[in-house]
Amino acid sequence: MTPLETVFAAIDKANAADPTLEHGHPAALLYGERMTAEQVRLFPEASDVLCIACRGQHIERWKLPRQDYPMDRAGYLQWRTEQGRRHANRVGGIMEEAGYHGDEIDRARKMLTKQGIKRDPEVQALEDVICFTFIRWYLGDFMADQPDEKMPRIIELTARKMSADGRARVLAEFPMPDEFAQFFRAE
Repeated sequence: MTPLETVFAAIDKANAADPTLEHGHPAALLYGERMTAEQVRLFPEASDVLCIACRGQHIERWKLPRQDYPMDRAGYLQWRTEQGRRHANRVGGIMEEAGYHGDEIDRARKMLTKQGIKRDPEVQALEDVICFTFIRWYLGDFMADQPDEKMPRIIELTARKMSADGRARVLAEFPMPDEFAQFFRAE
């Protein structure tokens, strides 16, 4: 097995323990597979490190429940920051066990903690993959649970995280009402 395959197998094994099921599969495992599918489609020539960051984006996410933090914006941001730190450390440990070196591990940690978004092409590529995965696989169910008046702001925030190329691809691939499409056209 290659080091990349070893890391994927370890991430998948960890995520297979997710007690939350989606279509009969552990939700975190399914999310990792979907992230990899989007990464391969969007960035087929990605480095091992970007591939690993995509697959490990939500490793063992269920172990730090959102409800353990205040249910306001500040609590959400604290939770998300801590999740990123946890994911980066867990994936870094798996990479080290598979034989990856310090610089590669540091790059993955940087990606998973979103250091350099909009400035670092690989961090931005990870964010584009995250947004595509959300739009393709999770947005419909998410919208059903949100008040209609909140959705334009949520879509706007999603679009702002993306690169210009990513936003253009969203418009080309996903039909959406103009009230949402406008955010993907904006610079």
